[in-house]
This record gives sequence, structure tokens and C-alpha cells, in this order.
Amino acid sequence: MPNEKMYAFGAAPSAIREIFEYGNRRRAEIGAENVFDLSLGNPSIEPPESFMRSLKKHLESDNALSLFGYTSGPGAAPTRKAIADSIKRRFSFEAEPSDIYMTCGAAASLTITLNALCDEGDGVVLLAPFFPEYRVFAEKAGARVSVVKCKAPDFQPDIEALSAAIDKNTRAVIINSPNNPTGAVYGEEVMRALASMLESKQKEFGRDIFIIADEPYRELCYTAAPPYIPALYANTVVCYSYSKSLSVPGERIGYIFVSPRAHDAKRIFAAVCGAGRALGFVCAPSLMQKVIADCVYDTSDISKYKENRDLLLKGLTDTGYEVSPPDGAFYVFMKCLEPAATAFCERAKKYEVLIVPGDSFGGEGYARLAYCVDKKTIEGAIAGLSRLYKEYEQEK
Repeated sequence: MPNEKMYAFGAAPSAIREIFEYGNRRRAEIGAENVFDLSLGNPSIEPPESFMRSLKKHLESDNALSLFGYTSGPGAAPTRKAIADSIKRRFSFEAEPSDIYMTCGAAASLTITLNALCDEGDGVVLLAPFFPEYRVFAEKAGARVSVVKCKAPDFQPDIEALSAAIDKNTRAVIINSPNNPTGAVYGEEVMRALASMLESKQKEFGRDIFIIADEPYRELCYTAAPPYIPALYANTVVCYSYSKSLSVPGERIGYIFVSPRAHDAKRIFAAVCGAGRALGFVCAPSLMQKVIADCVYDTSDISKYKENRDLLLKGLTDTGYEVSPPDGAFYVFMKCLEPAATAFCERAKKYEVLIVPGDSFGGEGYARLAYCVDKKTIEGAIAGLSRLYKEYEQEK
């Protein structure tokens, strides 16, 4: 018999991936140009030239052993130094290589961090809408998950509701800004209010409560960038991925940054190392570590995402759909035309438009549309959703 918890995770696959795989089948049946797939957050722009130059430089070097051999468990020293230096330069925040643990992307960062911080039965609070895998990662770590809804329509955190959800067992709150799936960027005022509330809760319950800042979309902002949470709240661990900033999601490279201001920071970092060891996540891909060290200040050209966002927003709002303009990431969270988001998204398939129901994100009645695709796909999706809108209007 298998492990029942793991069986449950595997038997309930990701809604995002299920729709993407459906899209693969439809592309094979009717041609890719006839399928308007907005399901998967897969970057559609090229990595920056600096990434390609660095990759070529290292591949053409004579020292293959250093490219493909193991690094130290927490990561290669030059890469950890480059990242620490970039944190100091970009955010004017103290960081040392010994605060950095290299990982196989944000999923590994989050999984390691949750296992490093949580004991069995500890509480982890998620702000809905949230990336569905947070629940899987937290429950695998033995945590008890509670969900607090953000305020519609702008999807900013509800500090009063969050405060009510914090109890004596709470160990962490996961913050994702810019947010997947809403594209919301949490403002500095609300983050300061969150930090102040958590400071009070720590004193009330006599235990450390951490913010886990999941930041794969930090560079994908169209207005102001989100505040750097370690500068606002001491007990912060940052989980970062280069998947979106450098458009290399398949390379699975990122890091954990344990704020040196956190209580018992060195022991927390040791627990991160221990969790990485126990989970089999030591030694992130060595070639990617070398390339990242050359590219820590670089990003892909995200102007295309803004163009796509503006095109999609105009098409949806002109049609009559209710959406909140996203300030970051590459998602639109759209209100469905009926309460059952899954049924609405199924009806969209009639027009070959593939979008993800918001239920698994904790956003019932909404759908997520990923606009990190080519312009023709967005135009086809708008046309299909316009026809769907008229269909609903005729049924009234």
C-alpha cells in the first residue's frame, strides 16, 4: 500500500496541469493555431542576452568537471556571494553568503523552508487567492493550513481577518507579491500593517511567527515594485526563483534567503540545510549556479507582458467582463459569469479557450488567465470569450 497522504496528493492532480494537458491533446487534434491556451504560467519571452552569453561561455570552457560536478550542499560559494551582494545593492539590506541556500527553484525553496520552520501541527496561513501548491507543500511539512480571503476587487490582504486567524500554533504566513493568480502587488502600507500585527501576535503568544515571502514575480511589475519584506519584518525568509525574471522555468534554479535579522537566524539556516538534506535537495544544478552568478542584476524584457496585459484587459472589459487590473506577474483574475467557475471554464472550451477555475486558488467564482503567450493567442481567446459572453446574455 502507498503512503496515503502522498496518494491523496497524486490522485488530485493540479487543475492547471490538467487543463494544459487537455490543451496538448487539442493542439494535436485541431492544430496549435486553433487552441487559445491561457492555462499555464510558462514565460513566452527570451532569456536576456547576458544569460545566453554566460551559458555559452561556461559550456565552451575547458573545465567540464566544474560545470557538472557537485557544489557544496548549500550552493557554490561564488554564486551565494553574488546573490548576497545583489541583495545589499538592490535593497540596501544586509546579506552574507552564509544567509543564502541555493535551490531547484521556488517549489524547492518553499518546501525546504516549510519543513525547516514547522513542527507537526503548526499553523500556516495562506492569503487567498494563492498558488494551489502552497497547501500541498505545507501539509507535507505536517502543518495545519488556514485560509484568509483578500479583499476583492483589488485583492489586497485583509489585516483584520488575518489577525483573527493567527493563533498560538501559527508558525508562518506565506506572502506572494506580485500575486499568482491575481497579479496584485501588495502595497507598502498594508505590508507595514501586516508586520506590525505579527509583531503584536508574537508578543501575545510568546513564539516566533515567520513571513515566508514567495517572490518569483518580483521583477514583473508594471507600476511600483513591492516592498522588500525583510526590511519591514525581522522574522522573514525569502523564497526566490529565476524562472520568471530570466524566463528559464525549466532550469529550476532559485534560492532561500534567511534574513540575518530573524530571531535565531543561524539556527534557522542550519534547519534549512537540514531540511534540504532530508528532502534530497542539496546541491542545486551546478551549471545554472554559474550562469546565475553572472546574471543577478538582469531580467528579461517584460514590456511584451505589459502589452499583452493591456490587450487582454481591454478585450475583456469592452466585452463586459469584470476584472481587476493586475499590477504585476502575468495573470488576470476574471469574475466568471456564473458562481460555478469550473462549469464556466468548461463552457469556454467550446470556443477552444483554456482558462483555469479559481476554486483551487481559493478564489471561487473567478478564473485565472495567463497572458504570457503570443498576441494571436490572446486575440483568439478574447474572440472566444466574447462569444461565450453573448451566449450567457442570451440565456438571461
